[in-house]
Amino acid sequence: MATKNAFYAQSGGVTAVINASACGVIQTARKYPERIGKVYAGRNGIIGALKEELIDTSLESDDAIQALIHTPGGAFGSCRHKLKNISENKREYERLIEVFRAHDIGYFFYNGGGDSPDTAYKVSQLAEKMGYPITCIGVPKTVDNDLPFTDCCPGFGSVAKYIATSTLEAGLDIKSMCETSTKVFILEVMGRHAGWIAAAGGLAGESEDQPPHIILFPEMPFDREAFLARVEFCVKEYGYCVVVASEGAQYEDGRFLADAGAKDAFGHTQLGGVAPALANMVKQALGYKYHWAVADYLQRSARHIASATDVEQAYAVGKAAVEMAMEGKQALMPTIVREQSKPYRWHIGEAPLSEVANQEKKMPIHYISDDGFHITQDCRDYLEPLIYGESFPPFDNGLPRVAKLQ
Repeated sequence: MATKNAFYAQSGGVTAVINASACGVIQTARKYPERIGKVYAGRNGIIGALKEELIDTSLESDDAIQALIHTPGGAFGSCRHKLKNISENKREYERLIEVFRAHDIGYFFYNGGGDSPDTAYKVSQLAEKMGYPITCIGVPKTVDNDLPFTDCCPGFGSVAKYIATSTLEAGLDIKSMCETSTKVFILEVMGRHAGWIAAAGGLAGESEDQPPHIILFPEMPFDREAFLARVEFCVKEYGYCVVVASEGAQYEDGRFLADAGAKDAFGHTQLGGVAPALANMVKQALGYKYHWAVADYLQRSARHIASATDVEQAYAVGKAAVEMAMEGKQALMPTIVREQSKPYRWHIGEAPLSEVANQEKKMPIHYISDDGFHITQDCRDYLEPLIYGESFPPFDNGLPRVAKLQ
């Protein structure tokens, strides 16, 4: 079989461990020199292919590639650029094939969330129609943990660990000052339609009196009066109240609490501001002193406190993607299959890109407590193994060492 080059691209919001998947792809590809020539990475994701801006990773040393494992962000650049349907924008897809043909690319590894499997699948279809053979494999990534068919998504475990840790630490801070100062603290976390990240905050406390006292999920319609009654109860009973709120918290009619009135590149409602909105409700109705914080990019870039499980799984799906391609498989995505939770055991499976594309996995209702404000034991059992283990980066002069690519 003739040697072909590979193209790897990062897509959408980056994570603390997406570069571990890149490392898995590149290191594994280097083990097949008779099948894979160069691995090109797209500069700023799929845009790199459209603009023909390809990064030749063969110029990077083994040590530099290894350092990707402990480097957050997207080492090659990512983007929010959704390719439309082939019928709407056939020229863009043809441009991809044109660039792939020009650089003798026979393998396409697309590392991203829900929209990325859709793109990789469409490229595989069009390539076949155009008579250009290319193997397309998706590499799962999303902090939102909302891809179907996989037990969890690389990127989520580390965000979950960060949010659980931050909730625990901030809770102790508020508790120590609540007698004479702040009574209510609200932490806003990511999660547009799925409450997995907010749920992770629930790992911080093991009993009703421990924070977080309230979790707001997108899956549960927001009830203002019930929320305020719960805040008031917690402050009177425990002296303070810690809230973890998903950015996607919404009213029963589907309106987001934090609808900023704008759209992002994918046509999604631009969210941001659920924490101040909730704080304002508390102030007006109850008059309590409050503080709020938005985890924002900090939660997805916190490689210094990444989950060892997450790092291992992120590398594993990158490695598996190349191995699938070497086995002649097409239009698939490696998945994580849980064998058991205690002790935690998992292996790599696979799912068709056509079925993964544009699907969203929300929190099961039995993971949310009856009052809608907390997680159940089933949810705790699911989440806990995903934050297991520490994978600290090396440090230089007190700061994390990161990959320095040419």
